[in-house]
Amino acid sequence: MRFAIFGNTFQARNSCHVRALFDKLKRKNAEVCVCREFHHFLTAGLGMDIPVAELFDGDDFSADMVICVGGDGTFLRAAARVGKKEIPILGINTGRLGFLADTSPEETEATLDEIYNNHYKVEERSVLQLSGGDRRLQSSPYALNEIAILKRDSSSMITIHTAIKGAYLTTYQADGLIIATPTGSTAYSLSVGGPVIAPQSHTIAITPVAPHSLNVRPIVIRDDWEITLDVESRSHNFLVAIDGRSESCKESNRLTIRKADHSIKVVKRFDHIFFDTLRTKMMWGADRRK
Repeated sequence: MRFAIFGNTFQARNSCHVRALFDKLKRKNAEVCVCREFHHFLTAGLGMDIPVAELFDGDDFSADMVICVGGDGTFLRAAARVGKKEIPILGINTGRLGFLADTSPEETEATLDEIYNNHYKVEERSVLQLSGGDRRLQSSPYALNEIAILKRDSSSMITIHTAIKGAYLTTYQADGLIIATPTGSTAYSLSVGGPVIAPQSHTIAITPVAPHSLNVRPIVIRDDWEITLDVESRSHNFLVAIDGRSESCKESNRLTIRKADHSIKVVKRFDHIFFDTLRTKMMWGADRRK
């Protein structure tokens, strides 16, 4: 098999896990290509000897599977570079929570054995696409987690006129608005009171950030419905964050958010179940009184 490897370039303490991964792949006689930035971090920064078949930049690579070593942020960056290639991604978690990258370093060898025995599952995760805004936003308009509209340059709230399928929904007076996929429902959206959504539910969550109203609550809609946003701001600009990559946008720009025409494929072990992850990593339903 041919693997493309991405990794976090700020986690020197996890070099032992990276070395173990490459050793395991070598024993499998795998063909390994590595992101040039990550390879430079390992060789020049950590002094590791990493034999590879090929180095690549950006999204100029091909592989049977992508392996990313890091946390969920590393997984999101890898997913952005995979884009429409439809290459499944395995995330090895060396970060903190690890919802997307949910394979622990200790599970790596068993997971690779399962992959070589074709004993694993691939979950398709929906992606959002942003239209509108300036050219910098259009250079990378896809979000696996969320697209967030946020205030900028002022402590004042922004006004977000929102329509669904062309029908007016409401006007949010808030610090921002988060449009999240089911994958992103356990990320930024959850931290501001959004709902947890099961990965294959084919829905989108719309969650306001600090709304100035007791009558505004998150809403969940079908993921094939188009969302249109017109934003007003005292500073005449605002931020658009696509999976954490933020750019300034002028208030005259109308934004349209819809489901993208491609998905991201996530490699999972058969015993990794979403609801188990909720309980173990998010302490879902934990009762300290017991």
